Order: sequence, then structure tokens, then C-alpha cells
Amino acid sequence: QVQVVESGGTLVQPGGSLRLSCSVSGSILRIEALGWYRQAPGKQRELVAGITRTNTTDYGVSVKGRFTISRDNAKNTVYLQMTSLKPEDTAVYYCRAEGFTGDYVPFGSWGLGTQVTVSS
Repeated sequence: QVQVVESGGTLVQPGGSLRLSCSVSGSILRIEALGWYRQAPGKQRELVAGITRTNTTDYGVSVKGRFTISRDNAKNTVYLQMTSLKPEDTAVYYCRAEGFTGDYVPFGSWGLGTQVTVSS
């Protein structure tokens, strides 16, 4: 019912920058929160950055000062601007949207992820 699609992942050199996008579509009454998570092989999925309907943001400790989350409400799109990338940032990045459907049912939906590889 709610679709979440990430894009923008690619190979990038250490110290470089990259912007990820996440588009949310479907029958949606209201989006309450959007977030970026990442998962490296053999590791747990972790929060990278989140943003609420009221624009409160939250960042993982390892990305504070380097990554910025933002959203375009008119497009139901959330972005993750990544700078000063490190090899440790290599992971599959997932987008999550939470809110209420047009039928007033709460939802939490994941995208399929986009690969970010930081390497020389």
C-alpha cells in the first residue's frame, strides 16, 4: 500500500560526498517520520538519521557533523547528504517511512536499500 524507494547509492572515494534520495508513495494520510538506516554485512541495522513531522532530527554518533537529513514534503521525499565519507560508511542504506494510510491505519514501511561503497 505504501511504497518506499531509495536511490543514489554508488561507489565513492574516501573524503567524497554523496546524496541519497528516498521517495514515498501510495495512499498516505500523513507521514510522521522518515529515517535512514544502514546495514553492513554481519552487522545489525543501525539508525543513521531520522526526521519527524515537526522537523526534529536525530543522528547516529558516527555520522554527526558529516551527514544531513532533509525532506521535501511536497514530493514526499527525504534526502541524506553525506560528506567526508569514510570506508566505515560502506553499507546498504535503507529508508523507512512511518505514518498513517488513507484508511487511518498506521504503517511503517522499508525500502529495499541502496548500496554505498566508500573505497579508493
